[in-house]
Amino acid sequence: MAQAWADIQRYHPELPDLAAPESLIGESSSACGHELSFERLLHEAVHGVAAARGVRDTSRAGRYHNRRFLAIAEELGLDHPEEPHPSSGFSLVTLTPEAKRRYRPTTERLQRALKAHSAATAGDTARSFRGPAARHGSSGGGVRVKAVCDCGRNVRVVPSVLAQAPIVCGGCGKPFRIPDVVAAAS
Repeated sequence: MAQAWADIQRYHPELPDLAAPESLIGESSSACGHELSFERLLHEAVHGVAAARGVRDTSRAGRYHNRRFLAIAEELGLDHPEEPHPSSGFSLVTLTPEAKRRYRPTTERLQRALKAHSAATAGDTARSFRGPAARHGSSGGGVRVKAVCDCGRNVRVVPSVLAQAPIVCGGCGKPFRIPDVVAAAS
């Protein structure tokens, strides 16, 4: 995933680095095949470019992808339906023929990696590698909890992700933290 992200950055240098490549790998992405997984990665890259530019590319709590998302998606080689979906807007994007050619080596490498990931996680035994979520005691997708910062903003996050490195609030610059539940209950 990290190498595929770096391949996208080569064409779009303003794209920020990917903090946790493993966060984009899951049973749903590998079950969908390599091309859809790369489309998903490129979709996420659109959000990354939007964030780097300070562009608000979604509304409705991130569900509705607006025309600003669409404009950046086109820059990155994604095509879209003519009309927006009523609830998700222009989120359903696909690779253009040009992007398919440009990223063919990347998608082929990603396909091999996803096959290896599927083979490594196919057996449900104690010896199977289950990834970072299993090592940290969360379910495959992880149970998200509310993390807060001192200015009152909050985000939902898997605790193991927050434990890896601080997530810093863009409003006040302080790290988000999970409130002490024991102290709150006392």
